Amino acid sequence: MPKMGESIEEATITNWFVKEGDRIEEDEVLLEIATDKVDSEIPSPVEGVVKKILFKQDEIVAVGTVIAVIDLEGDASSTSGEETDPAVAEKSNAPDSEPEQEISSQEEKEDKEDKEEISSTQGRFYSPLVKTIAAKEDVSQEELNSIQGSGLNGRVRKEDLLGFLEQRGAGKALSAEKPEPVATDPGALREPAKKAVPETVRGSEGDEVIEMSRLRKLIAEHMIRSKQTSAHVTNMIEVDVTSVVNWRNQVKENFLKREGVKLTYLPVFLEATVKALRDFPQINASVDGDHIVIKKKINLGIAVSLPDNNLIVPNIKDAGTLNLSGIARKMTELAAAARSNKLNPDDISGGTFTVTNFGSFQNDIGTPIINQPEVAILAVGAIKKKPAVIESPMGDMIAIRQKMWLSLTYDHRIVDGALGGAFLKRLGDYLESFDPETGNFKL
Repeated sequence: MPKMGESIEEATITNWFVKEGDRIEEDEVLLEIATDKVDSEIPSPVEGVVKKILFKQDEIVAVGTVIAVIDLEGDASSTSGEETDPAVAEKSNAPDSEPEQEISSQEEKEDKEDKEEISSTQGRFYSPLVKTIAAKEDVSQEELNSIQGSGLNGRVRKEDLLGFLEQRGAGKALSAEKPEPVATDPGALREPAKKAVPETVRGSEGDEVIEMSRLRKLIAEHMIRSKQTSAHVTNMIEVDVTSVVNWRNQVKENFLKREGVKLTYLPVFLEATVKALRDFPQINASVDGDHIVIKKKINLGIAVSLPDNNLIVPNIKDAGTLNLSGIARKMTELAAAARSNKLNPDDISGGTFTVTNFGSFQNDIGTPIINQPEVAILAVGAIKKKPAVIESPMGDMIAIRQKMWLSLTYDHRIVDGALGGAFLKRLGDYLESFDPETGNFKL
């Protein structure tokens, strides 16, 4: 199993394109894998015959684990089996009719996975095996953090988690046997609120039932986790972008010839966002327990809608070092890669602030959900002509102006209304100060 990024420790096999006995050419696609970041097709590193496939579709496999054996043509060692990895040979030769050997092989695999450490957001380490068991048994992050580990530096091992599950099961059985006492003392300990169970939906005749795609399931989990993690608040402001519209109309054809990409309004909004984030670095941050991490680099996430109606958020790395042309080129490259399923895991990890463009669907205002672990997200509405009051030396007058709404959703745990409002106002000031003669912000 190849490593698909610095933070990727395991992947799910979503599809095998070969079966045992098939001949495979070098660089021919072997299988497709999926991580919590992106889907990828994995090519064969060699030419040969597929001798053994060790993991089935939908299995989760740790990075570095042998997933298939390919017999190299003319390689005597591959046919004799003398130099075959003992662990691989044991699994490949174990008959399905011998459950004891199968269990033993599985335990060896689990022990290997248990040694591969990955960090949680709280700074503790959990192996892929522990995280998989926790997910299957519906163990919350708080419960997992409360388990006293017996491994190195207090790391939670499989045995620790299984022991916790036994105690939790015994506790549930005991509470079912005894009626729950009524607390009369306001200071008495109370059992934490139970997790809400989704209501079962009964379909009617003619209803169409569609199973969620893997990406849609990830999006659903990510959105729910964000709402449970952050206290969402949204501020809105209407901005006059007449100067931006006039400038784009003047330069868009020359920009396409010079840069090779179409000029939309979004790169201008992104450049202004970078400037506002420099002025208010507390918005370009994350929360780590009781600590606030102010990010040095501005990795600007761009929400991209996919052909299958799903959504993905690649980010422009270190956007603060790019000018408007650089932002436009990088934004176009990421959007094209997203829609053709060619993003790398690093393209969608490490974001510090996200911008979503509701205006592309002619929507005026929206209240987006924060892209964790960021603390704010900006929604850009549609640009529309509106009558507006203009102040001039000759007095007030009404004129037709190009206006749009900006919506900032922020995490109220660390961003107060004053800070969120000041950031949004500064962003609006930058856009309204745009000079159509120079293509720069006057502010």
